[in-house]
Amino acid sequence: MKFRAIAGAVALALSLAACGTSQSATSTAAEGADVVLKVGASPVPHAEILNYVKQNLAPAGGLKLEVVEFTDYVQPNVQLDEGQLTANFFQHKPYLDDFNSSKGTELSFVAPVHLEPLGLYSKKITALSALSGGATVAVPNDATNLGRALKLLADNGLVTLKDGAGTAATERDVVENPKNLQFKPLEAAQLPRSLDDVDAAVINGNYAIEAGLKPATQALALEKTEGNPYVNGLVVQAGHEKDANIVTLGKLLQDPKVKDFIKQKYAGSVIAAN
Repeated sequence: MKFRAIAGAVALALSLAACGTSQSATSTAAEGADVVLKVGASPVPHAEILNYVKQNLAPAGGLKLEVVEFTDYVQPNVQLDEGQLTANFFQHKPYLDDFNSSKGTELSFVAPVHLEPLGLYSKKITALSALSGGATVAVPNDATNLGRALKLLADNGLVTLKDGAGTAATERDVVENPKNLQFKPLEAAQLPRSLDDVDAAVINGNYAIEAGLKPATQALALEKTEGNPYVNGLVVQAGHEKDANIVTLGKLLQDPKVKDFIKQKYAGSVIAAN
């Protein structure tokens, strides 16, 4: 029995040591070895920006990136929280704060990278003034982007919001709606496809670009960039903000060469953070 107990203890110790090695494999490198960071991202523009860093800047920084693409706004945070990802890059801080609050996660925003202005698009009209009474407007159904969409409509005189509604605004905070607009909340990824069925849709920048829309020239109304809180950035599990490899990746994403890449590739539809 004594021998079995000792053997069991040794096996447990070896198992724990192996687990420790596995968990730190993507965050700590032996001297002289490249580090592999597994980063979740939306395909456009986030994964494109990460792949630019992967090919042009990461090797000199001693990093190897594995870019994992997601087409929704939930799984990148779920998988980061579960430890399946080292970091993610797809969201702004108001969305992250709401996600942490509603899901009980502890994820941390560490490096701002770019802004994707939210826009109002239509296949049926070419000017805001042509939006008819009772028109149906599709909007994102997640809390922060819904508030953001309603603010865009308010900034362009289509609705008036209750004082202090802020980023958490919902349809209940609309106090004036002179055109009697009908709101149709949809998952953000579905909004571009909704353009055939609604009069207009407020679409997140990444999904607009992915669908072939050009925010800088095709949006009927576009979000202002100055003082905008919806800058997208790098996110990690709380407690890992100062990990050397995360700090390095954050600096690479803010490198002047990345800013030039964003400016040239997206022509104003994506704007690098200052």
